[in-house]
Amino acid sequence: MAKTLKRAAAFSALTKALVSGARGGPSLSKRIAAIPRMLKATASGKYDGGMRLALMTAATVYVVSPIDVIPEAFLLVLGLADDAVMIAWLAGAVLAETERFLEWERQQDRIVVV
Repeated sequence: MAKTLKRAAAFSALTKALVSGARGGPSLSKRIAAIPRMLKATASGKYDGGMRLALMTAATVYVVSPIDVIPEAFLLVLGLADDAVMIAWLAGAVLAETERFLEWERQQDRIVVV
């Protein structure tokens, strides 16, 4: 029972930190809202996130791919472990890249063209 309460408290703290923007970083809603702008800026060549976005797209395709169901069917827990690692990496990559993009946007606002 104590482990369940600790786990619930940890998830609650994580959710609160993500939503409020822990350590002074952007909130989760700002990060999510930045994703379409980040994709557009990357596609237009203004932002240099092309390779990182390609890796995140490949990770997403890998996780949702129906071909990846075969290892899960035969390896059970071990088959799910690769998805868990990929999802953890993807979440961290999205958080890091959106923070980097939002900082880049702030820098662009400061640039004055004469």
